[in-house]
Amino acid sequence: MPDLQPYEVYAVRYAHNPAATASHNFVGGDPHDAPMPLDYFVWALKGPDRTFIIDTGFDEPMARKRKRDFFRCPGEGLKTIGIDPDSVRDVILTHMHYDHCGNYDLFPNARFHLQDEEMAYCTGRCMCHGALRMPFEVEDVVAMVRKVFDGRVAFHTGAAEIAPGVSVHHVGGHSKGLQVVRVWTRRGWLVVASDASHFYANMEQGRAFPILYSLGDTLEGYDTLRALASERSTIIPGHDPLVLKRYPAPAPGLEGVVVRLDADPIDA
Repeated sequence: MPDLQPYEVYAVRYAHNPAATASHNFVGGDPHDAPMPLDYFVWALKGPDRTFIIDTGFDEPMARKRKRDFFRCPGEGLKTIGIDPDSVRDVILTHMHYDHCGNYDLFPNARFHLQDEEMAYCTGRCMCHGALRMPFEVEDVVAMVRKVFDGRVAFHTGAAEIAPGVSVHHVGGHSKGLQVVRVWTRRGWLVVASDASHFYANMEQGRAFPILYSLGDTLEGYDTLRALASERSTIIPGHDPLVLKRYPAPAPGLEGVVVRLDADPIDA
């Protein structure tokens, strides 16, 4: 076992897409086109000396634009577990899609960790194609460019240790510069997969979510997730409502709002 202090890991739900069906969630569709909604999360890593936020979500106006159900500002969800957004010093952005990098003023004192590949992708020639730029919002991208000029972005290439027990790993696929986060917990190495696997079913069945830059990189990414995690149950998908059923709330009254991912699963 590594000689590391374990982190507590939380998933905070802030929005929902009830309209999605199975045919929307797999390349090639699905013959059983039953309802298969998406939840939207931000994640928090709480260590003894340092807190990291993974992704920043979107706000209520964006929810209206994208026709999503908005429950609460992600910052309000974080406050329920004792995290003041003003106190956060490090935010890890898995990628620059609208549902992962909005609310860019919610963390005024944070440095943002991003893959070189992702910034090059969302500001480069690929954005000339409507199908590729669809998941991005220009204001989010411009806001991140401003943070670069303000000295508030830390770029990473491939795999990088952010702090003892916390590292990022480039997998690409869904977005060209998508990174996942590996964190040491009481259950061993846990991987916040974000959109490397939207649902448990994507990685378990080897069937990719249809919004992607590279199908090959997406499928290879499932193997990377399994190699990084201590066990398959410590891989956390990015949008699966099952996460709320498999892990407990950290306190009474937070059911359906926050779950603690380093706790033992309720239903493995």
